Amino acid sequence: MFHLRTCASKLRPLTASQTVKTFSQNRPAAARTLGQTRCYTAPVAAEPFLSGTSSNYVEEMYYAWLENPKSVHKSWDIFFRNTNAGAPPGTAYQSPLPLSMGALSAAARAQPLVGTQTNVDKLVEDHLAVQSLIRAYQIRGHHVAQLDPLGILDADLDSSVPADIVSSTDKLGLAGFQERLQVLTVGGFYGLDESDLDKVFQLPTTTFIGGQESALPLREIIRRLENAYCQHIGVEFMFINDLEQCQWIRRKFETPGVMQFTNEEKRTLLARLVRSTRFEEFLQRKWSSEKRFGLEGCEVLIPALKTIIDKSSENGVDQVIMGMPHRGRLNVLANVIRKELEQIFCQFDSKLEAADEGSGDVKYHLGMYHRRINRVTDRNITLSLVANPSHLEAADPVVMGKTKAEQFYCGDTEGKKVMAILLHGDAAFAGQGIVYETFHLSDLPSYTTHGTVHVVVNNQIGFTTDPRMARSSPYPTDVARVVNAPIFHVNSDDPEAVMYVCKVAAEWRNTFHKDVVVDLVCYRRNGHNEMDEPMFTQPLMYKQIRKQKPVLQKYAELLVAQGVVNQPEYEEEISKYDKICEEAFARSKDEKILHIKHWLDSPWPGFFTLDGQPRSMTCPSTGLEEEVLTHIGSVASSVPVENFTIHGGLSRILKTRGELVKNRTVDWALAEYMAFGSLLKEGIHIRLSGQDVERGTFSHRHHVLHDQNVDKKTCIPMNHLWPNQAPYTVCNSSLSEYGVLGFELGFAMASPNALVLWEAQFGDFHNTAQCIIDQFICPGQAKWVRQNGIVLLLPHGMEGMGPEHSSARPERFLQMCNDDPDVLPNLQEDNFDISQLYDCNWVVVNCSTPGNFFHVLRRQILLPFRKPLIVFTPKSLLRHPEARTSFDEMLPGTHFQRVIPEDGPAAQNPENVKRLLFCTGKVYYDLTRERKARDMVEQVAITRIEQLSPFPFDLLLQEVQKYPNADLAWCQEEHKNQGYYDYVKPRLRTTINRAKPVWYAGRDPAAAPATGNKKTHLTELQRLLDTAFDLDAFKNFS
Repeated sequence: MFHLRTCASKLRPLTASQTVKTFSQNRPAAARTLGQTRCYTAPVAAEPFLSGTSSNYVEEMYYAWLENPKSVHKSWDIFFRNTNAGAPPGTAYQSPLPLSMGALSAAARAQPLVGTQTNVDKLVEDHLAVQSLIRAYQIRGHHVAQLDPLGILDADLDSSVPADIVSSTDKLGLAGFQERLQVLTVGGFYGLDESDLDKVFQLPTTTFIGGQESALPLREIIRRLENAYCQHIGVEFMFINDLEQCQWIRRKFETPGVMQFTNEEKRTLLARLVRSTRFEEFLQRKWSSEKRFGLEGCEVLIPALKTIIDKSSENGVDQVIMGMPHRGRLNVLANVIRKELEQIFCQFDSKLEAADEGSGDVKYHLGMYHRRINRVTDRNITLSLVANPSHLEAADPVVMGKTKAEQFYCGDTEGKKVMAILLHGDAAFAGQGIVYETFHLSDLPSYTTHGTVHVVVNNQIGFTTDPRMARSSPYPTDVARVVNAPIFHVNSDDPEAVMYVCKVAAEWRNTFHKDVVVDLVCYRRNGHNEMDEPMFTQPLMYKQIRKQKPVLQKYAELLVAQGVVNQPEYEEEISKYDKICEEAFARSKDEKILHIKHWLDSPWPGFFTLDGQPRSMTCPSTGLEEEVLTHIGSVASSVPVENFTIHGGLSRILKTRGELVKNRTVDWALAEYMAFGSLLKEGIHIRLSGQDVERGTFSHRHHVLHDQNVDKKTCIPMNHLWPNQAPYTVCNSSLSEYGVLGFELGFAMASPNALVLWEAQFGDFHNTAQCIIDQFICPGQAKWVRQNGIVLLLPHGMEGMGPEHSSARPERFLQMCNDDPDVLPNLQEDNFDISQLYDCNWVVVNCSTPGNFFHVLRRQILLPFRKPLIVFTPKSLLRHPEARTSFDEMLPGTHFQRVIPEDGPAAQNPENVKRLLFCTGKVYYDLTRERKARDMVEQVAITRIEQLSPFPFDLLLQEVQKYPNADLAWCQEEHKNQGYYDYVKPRLRTTINRAKPVWYAGRDPAAAPATGNKKTHLTELQRLLDTAFDLDAFKNFS
């Protein structure tokens, strides 16, 4: 509705051209013909009914009358005619004085229906009341929709009826409905008279219940609103702050007769329900005592998903990436993705042997990737179901990241080719914070997937927990409101309503490229699993469930009654699918070995050999030609675009970089720049994500330059290195770790030819993403035969800044490494270092030089396989004058150094060395400074372990043998129960066959990672240095 500022402005005379222009700009487009323009000329200041909200309604009527005087009620026609003839609005229903003979004749013909100001006010108020009633249904109709198939619960946990709608007969009963109709209409909430129920009211433009009609009796208006909003579909959308989107939804659900299905569509729906239902029944017959987390009670999920996929395929989507919990997963694999049934059935065989490396996973956690023809659209479509742990909703951001990557690699900038579908349980959707984090990525430029369809399997129970104890919000889906996603609640025992809602959801996503939620209100026929007894905690609910007729039986009976199918046809459909299952079951007995790789959700064609092995077990040099280093350095120290003003402080930083390049030296920021830039030249896409990564938490990176004079004008020099380079994506993330790390993990799944890095703002922030680390990154290959090359950059170091942000908790990562501390591997094996990397579950490094950081980043891509890389990055070393690397250590032929041995005077005379200190990371610089101050450069050798896992047994054995007279000590700045000591000590002892003890020089055990007192910090540091260089410190322990 077009709102004018005041009634006076609305009533100001308009020319015909002005009227047409105003009307066309502010009303929905339609093929309409305007009649002769009628202009108000009377003063209106004293007419109270033309002020406030009433004026909006009068304006609607006026515009409608301008188009066609017959389209409005006779009373309005008389009112506008008289007013236009010059009568004041307050007396417009009395015959005005004739202005001409023509006007006198017209006035004589027009007999006013209302003759007093009171009647005029009543007329306007009644129309406004009807508009309010319509809006009330649009806002709150879902609260009384008949959503629960059991008929015992309220989906919104509230049995009361909103005060401003009539409600549905099912919720109140017929008597209650009639009584409420009286309360709300006759002299009640809306102040309407009984006669108004049959009075015709003009419909506003914000409703489509009229279809082709522009006016309806009040009784019919209420009936149509009931049908649209209070039956088996509840629509939540009026919180959306976009008029076009709201109008789109209104049209989809309010237009009379909109939910019509052809007989062919109904038969297809029945066939899909048969497959969904009979699959679960088949599994129950064959393996009644096995956990399978069946779909009974929400069998309609399968046709729902297939409808979303069909409609999306019709709209041009050719790849769908899905994530879901365990309930119904086997059914989805069988009937949506079309995994071979024998591959599913053989998973139930307890004698099946595992063939692949790793631990494997239970059948209802596995993923799948399949490309097939969509039979409805006759188009190719690729379906991928991402493997997931039991941690509900943890896969949400992973699916989003994989979807974003697939869109990126195929140039799908609008999400028209690749989309995501996420399935949720009601309790998890409301209870898990990762749902909120994932929603908040949905519209961020570097994270959006241009709309996700969320399907909630709303069992109305969580394991054993009643919804009233599981959430504070009315619905489990209320979290979606934060991103203005429409929410369609639907009774899952009405399959046609479900199909219609799913079609609308797919169309919404295709039209607006925004998230949408389908809430399938259903029930869980069994307990949490097939062995669980739900009657312990929900006796009344499960008594009703035991009586509940399955949805397949209900729908089949309906279609038989409608004559769409007959009983023999229905039984033949059942027999046909049962036969398919039996034949697949017979074939499954021939399966003797379980191949997890057959369940891979993200294959990398061409990267491995046909049997999934690396194409080689070698790694080329990670060094670069000096011209390449120099070129990257020159771009890194300049602004590659013209007319771009940078900050004065940044000019000094770039100048310093330029001087470093001239001196053939790199610091930490330049080393990273050169690693990235060289990989881009080789066609490797790089994506760096995390909080404040564009500038860098410590203001060292500056990969995005900002013009100081033009808002939002930026420059990424890394994208100006080479003519045909790969793109570089660097993006500040939302303040989320769990969601963003999961997203980047998913992005890295899509292709091995990309370097995907997530940097924590501080290392200890990774613990809020611990689920992704523990359930996906660490064991992902072992559980799902899925390699992933994601890189975690975790700032770490004791800088005297307190217990927060000091430790990235290296002990946790090292504890989860899969190598045996008590077994010395075969050091004579060819390519021992590469074999170690291939066998490990992840790589953990703590580089002490920029050059080594450069090499390990390049090695991550040049390896013939992919492993997660955990890098403990420095803070103070970013600008430490000694933390520099010469170009000479980065040229062709150079490699990542797993161990950096002593290269000073101590190495020249190893027999004279009394102590060999092992360390890693920043503490090396504290040790060398102290050693120099004590003049012990010939007595103490310091060896840096750069790669902690896999443990460099071979190189450390050489170091120990080199210093035969030295005792061995591990030195770290972390507390004894933290850091690396518990990991390094047993492996060092194994390396030397336990010939010597390995002493400890470091801080004492503590609960907190670091002290909050600066003086205490320095005291502790000095104490560990004293211990490290006191050659008699360990004599009393010998």
